[in-house]
Amino acid sequence: MAATAADIARVRRMVAEPTSATYTDTIVSDAILRYPVPDSFGVRPVDEDGVANSAWVATYDLHAAAADVWTEKGAAAATGYDFSADGADYKRSQLGTMALRMASYYRSRRYAGSVALKADINSPQAQDWIGNLAEILND
Repeated sequence: MAATAADIARVRRMVAEPTSATYTDTIVSDAILRYPVPDSFGVRPVDEDGVANSAWVATYDLHAAAADVWTEKGAAAATGYDFSADGADYKRSQLGTMALRMASYYRSRRYAGSVALKADINSPQAQDWIGNLAEILND
């Protein structure tokens, strides 16, 4: 499945890349496809057995995708250095700093998922970590 043109355009706006000169639609689409999330009906992309869910409406976390692109941009700008010449001050390091700040901004807005944990009281390790298990089993 591919990301929609609207999703690609939105991520492009989020990462200040209006053209495909640096990031092609395929690269942006790949970043988007890395982050599937439950759709508006709560249907997850895969079921509990890890099988693709055919009822899932393709929905992706665009903030996480934008954070990935900003991180890449920050890494590309990491070699920038500050210098002074002819009375002017050039601070190339600001580009990398701001890219990483934007990555942090979008990571803080990514999808907050949850995972249900199930305890298996029959496992050999259960005796070690389930509090008061002996009392529960002896009652």
